[in-house]
Amino acid sequence: MATAARTESPLYLQIAESMTQQVARGALRPGDRVPSLRRLSRQRRVSMSTALQAYLWLESRGYLEARPQSGFYVRTPFSALIPEPQFEAPKTQPKAVTANAIMAELMESANNPANIPLGAGCASPELYPNRRLNLILRRIVRREPEHSARYDFPPGLEALRRQIARRSPDMGCNFSPRDIAVTCGALEALNLSLRAVAKPGDVIAMEGPTYFGILESAASLGMRVIEIPTNPQCGMDLNQLEAAIRKHRVKACVVMTNSHNPLGYVLPDQYKKALVDLTARWNVPLIEDDVYGDLAHQDLRPRTAKAFDRNGLVILYSSFSKILSPGYRIGWVVAGRFREEVERLKLLTSVASPSLQQRVIAEFLETGGYDRYLKRLRTRLVGQVESVRHAMAKYFPQGTRISRPAGGYMLWIEFPPQINALKLYRAALAENISILPGTIFSATGQYKNHIRINCGHVWSEIYDRALLTLARLCEKAQASRLV
Repeated sequence: MATAARTESPLYLQIAESMTQQVARGALRPGDRVPSLRRLSRQRRVSMSTALQAYLWLESRGYLEARPQSGFYVRTPFSALIPEPQFEAPKTQPKAVTANAIMAELMESANNPANIPLGAGCASPELYPNRRLNLILRRIVRREPEHSARYDFPPGLEALRRQIARRSPDMGCNFSPRDIAVTCGALEALNLSLRAVAKPGDVIAMEGPTYFGILESAASLGMRVIEIPTNPQCGMDLNQLEAAIRKHRVKACVVMTNSHNPLGYVLPDQYKKALVDLTARWNVPLIEDDVYGDLAHQDLRPRTAKAFDRNGLVILYSSFSKILSPGYRIGWVVAGRFREEVERLKLLTSVASPSLQQRVIAEFLETGGYDRYLKRLRTRLVGQVESVRHAMAKYFPQGTRISRPAGGYMLWIEFPPQINALKLYRAALAENISILPGTIFSATGQYKNHIRINCGHVWSEIYDRALLTLARLCEKAQASRLV
């Protein structure tokens, strides 16, 4: 299969993607008439044939329908008719987590440029503000050529911490720069947080399913995990969480309340508050992953669970990797009453985070334009998620269930039980398509018929063909009952 090209989409696809975003945001609703071909060609300054090509593409994917002598109308999309994955309660017993043997293979396949990247959670490089960041980097190097010759010891560069603090009201918080410590990405922030509140052998409560990196961090620290049933409507089952805390002496709880990975939900504020109140009542630290918080599919950024913290028991961490640049590896953590211990562990673990990258991000945030960039990025990602959902709804076998994310750019897919996700992963890899099997999102090996799909790459015919190939592999698996 062809390698994913990193070129700009054709004009007709850009127009079509823009209209799918309008449908996703509700600006265009089922039954609405869209502009005539002549009007669209004038609006977009394209030829009539390009406008027609865009409408035919949208029609073929179920967004539009042509009515004789009347024009094109928005139809109820295929994806709106597809059910979401069913709730699957995990086993609520503590389990010693071991490093997943397949993780290295999964990361290698996701990193192979010959593969269509539907696995690893990264957006297309062209969506990031690379040119702007490079301009700032060159300016800093010219202005301060010796800047990288010194450490920015914990808690990190003050200029960056100040910019993060200025944005904290959007999260429902009011941080000072001193509350914040800069880390080498989100995973180091998580690792430091776990070490600050627990030790090897302790029990950590996590969502089921949860991001595999959280499970791998617990494994590396010798901690045991208890998975708490989680659904997109109300998050963790708080009755089960309280029972686990009471019975198993849970030392910490790790959650993603905004743009959950892989489920994609944004937890309503009343459930965030209830979660914070419960863990505070039992004096259990709550570690909140907000890596995708800025990518919620709404204009107003959702508040964090940290916004409801009155005791300093909520540790909030995030990263710029999914927003600005994966390669910069700059994250941050607000550790509340555990701040000093997290900073001590940071110094012992990696001494400091990269100085130059901290300065570049600080200047990017300070000089403005971040909010406009973020709005454009969110709009593009919403459209890409919808494009993938529509293609999957059209191509995939009956019985497939697809999540409806309220944030981020991941889809959680549930197949009929006779489709084994790990075997599907290997069959897809033979076709140069990288996906992630659902079992890596569980400490107990659940979700054997689930996969996670990354929608972060600019939609093109290459991805459409990859999904069609994946659908055919599913049909083949069903026919042969690969279990």
